[in-house]
Amino acid sequence: MTSAIAMLRTCSAVALCWLALGPSAAPAEPAQRIVSLTPHLTELAFSAGAGGRLVGVVEYSDHPAQARRIARIGDAFRIDLERVAALRPDIVLAWESGTAAPTIERLESLGLSVLSIRTQRLADVADAIRTIGDIAGTQAQAAAAAADYEARIGDLRARYAGRRQLRVFVQVNDRPIYTVNDAQIISEIVALCGGRNVFADLDQLAPVVSVEAVIAANPEAILVTDVARGAEQSWLRWKSIAAVRAQNVYVIPADDVARPTIRLADGVAHVCRTLDTARARLAAGR
Repeated sequence: MTSAIAMLRTCSAVALCWLALGPSAAPAEPAQRIVSLTPHLTELAFSAGAGGRLVGVVEYSDHPAQARRIARIGDAFRIDLERVAALRPDIVLAWESGTAAPTIERLESLGLSVLSIRTQRLADVADAIRTIGDIAGTQAQAAAAAADYEARIGDLRARYAGRRQLRVFVQVNDRPIYTVNDAQIISEIVALCGGRNVFADLDQLAPVVSVEAVIAANPEAILVTDVARGAEQSWLRWKSIAAVRAQNVYVIPADDVARPTIRLADGVAHVCRTLDTARARLAAGR
């Protein structure tokens, strides 16, 4: 693995890393053929104006609609390396915290250029869009998309600042019950909207919790992603939970809060409106 690639993986803002590494680290010419190893990087490429450069993507790359017509090279867990090599990409986009290191190493061993992009926090989305724009030579469109996203997030942050803090439980899947800790982007969204993730301090990114642990945490609002649709009904019998007594159990769209793309702005708006409804119901004594 080259020292340049190793350094890129440690940077919080990839676009700045290109500058730190010098001109030799960046592509000599705009990338014409790009492979994406995750659905959200596929979506970010389209936001950056580089969707037309994608020649290979993974399963579940379904947004925007044009992405569904691009050749599949595997899924998030298993990549067809021979298929990727046959596509002759100028660059392969990998997810810093999600793409397996052995996959990246094997792609590099085939002589392919791999760039790992961090998308762990809300601010990382704009950085990622600008970076892809730099790679593809679509800087103008990328800059506009990134600025619009940043403005929307900034407006929401200002609008919901100072709200009464709510104890919030986020359920991302069922059987077992999965939640998220503070390092996951959904927890950051909850915080922006004036909530406190009741399991923020757990060590794992997506820990399993028990019904008893949720009861003990006594959340004032429960947010269930639509991946676990139907799970919201299972909470209704636990009347000792403040959220249940106030009818504050809600379903939220998973793709809008879990995929780190510009749709996070829609997800933030949805969660903030939902928590405002929850506050009103608690205030009314429902």
